Amino acid sequence: MNLVKQIDDISVKMGNRLVYDYLGDTNTYDDLKKRSDSLAFQIDNLGLSKTTPIIVYGDQTFNTIVAFIACVKSGHAYIPVDEHSSEDRITMIQDVAHAELIIALNDLPVEVPNVKVITSAKLKSIFNHPIDYVMTHPVDGDDNFYIIFTSGTTGKPKGVQISHDNLQSFLDWMDNSFGLPEHAVGLSQTAYSFDLSGMDLYPTLTLGGELQAIPREVTEDFRQLFNTLENLTTNFWVSTPSFVDICLLSKTFNQEHYPELNYFFLCGEELTHSTAERLKKRFPDAHIYNTYGPTEATVAVTAIDITDEILEKYDRLPIGYIKSDSQAWIDVDGEQKFGENGELILCGPTVSKGYLNAPEKTEKSFFVNNGQRAYRTGDVGMQEQDGLLFFAGRKDFQIKMHGFRIELEEIAHYLNQLPQINQGVVVPKYNHDRKVSALIAYVVKQPQLSADDDDLHLTSKLKDALQHELMPYMIPQQFVYRDNLPLNINGKVDINTLIKEVNANG
Repeated sequence: MNLVKQIDDISVKMGNRLVYDYLGDTNTYDDLKKRSDSLAFQIDNLGLSKTTPIIVYGDQTFNTIVAFIACVKSGHAYIPVDEHSSEDRITMIQDVAHAELIIALNDLPVEVPNVKVITSAKLKSIFNHPIDYVMTHPVDGDDNFYIIFTSGTTGKPKGVQISHDNLQSFLDWMDNSFGLPEHAVGLSQTAYSFDLSGMDLYPTLTLGGELQAIPREVTEDFRQLFNTLENLTTNFWVSTPSFVDICLLSKTFNQEHYPELNYFFLCGEELTHSTAERLKKRFPDAHIYNTYGPTEATVAVTAIDITDEILEKYDRLPIGYIKSDSQAWIDVDGEQKFGENGELILCGPTVSKGYLNAPEKTEKSFFVNNGQRAYRTGDVGMQEQDGLLFFAGRKDFQIKMHGFRIELEEIAHYLNQLPQINQGVVVPKYNHDRKVSALIAYVVKQPQLSADDDDLHLTSKLKDALQHELMPYMIPQQFVYRDNLPLNINGKVDINTLIKEVNANG
């Protein structure tokens, strides 16, 4: 069945059931249907090109979900753009996407020329006029359902196209493989511009469940976060391991206080043994699934239940087995190898058709294998003979920190645009669990800087300047100033030497 119709049918049959709880502000499935119908009708009458995507500039509130559903009802993919995005990022996304419409649930911080905009005030007016909408042309098949923009190596983000059928395959796996509760109450904490959000959003909606949202301003205030957690009745938890680490700081985050919380799905970065072990002790009866998947393969494609036996057997935890309709293998110099490290290749119905309006980038990373799409992940992995997979890092300098994918070259691109800098690079610092804990910038200053620009004041200036260009999690935590940077044999900055240096003491 078409996913949009499935959600719509649930809204008709269970209209009074709660679908969204935003810090006590609740909405029903009837609200979801009525608002998305009215907005879809409005979109239909704007005369948009058939295949044009729609940018949804929003937050963690209910109307952001309404906008997503309205877009796909009207036959358009949506591009989620978080309200915390920089002005430059919004502009660059539009430069790639060529969207003809932006649904702005919050005021846009930058003017986007030659684009229709539905403002928050206009949305309220639309929602106040219910429409008896007949859905005749929803997104379906290989049509794009959503497009997630990730970092790009030259400062330009890449738009990963996820089709209706990509998402359907992922949902079939989630619905059929894990025994999710019949009435799922999912945690909605991940920003909707991060593809991990799809792991809680659409499984919950297609099960007729409820999403309990925690916005960013709450997660950044630990006291407020812990108080909010205590009011949740979540039984289906999706987050990065880093967010679990924060929650574990609360002594009441345990099975006694959350008796219904029996499903954890952790993704977006490596799950360390210590995090999994602490979580298992707090929730001994819960299923704790370690999952893996790049945006290009639709949220996640591997999983394993972290049992006491798995914890006892492995120091570095496996990322699990590939879902049954897909294939995964380790490429070592063009050959599939078991027991050796190599590039992890994914193949199957959740693999994207490629990057939006970027054929060269698509051709570099995607190919066809036995009639199915395949993707070169750039991740280093190892596979045992029985198919069990392990993650071993990145081939290049793209890293994950706190669940977010970050291209180090993108940060360096903006760093080197600043007038105070002659040359700059960014390298990751790892903790003892091999997780990226910080970003360190190595900088050669411009020689004409005044004496007033000591290192402390200069660092403050640089961080302030980068805030206008980068998301907060991409700004380096530390700046190291040097007269020059080491070069390799090709005359390029020797990144590997700097990584070894910054991690030499642990």
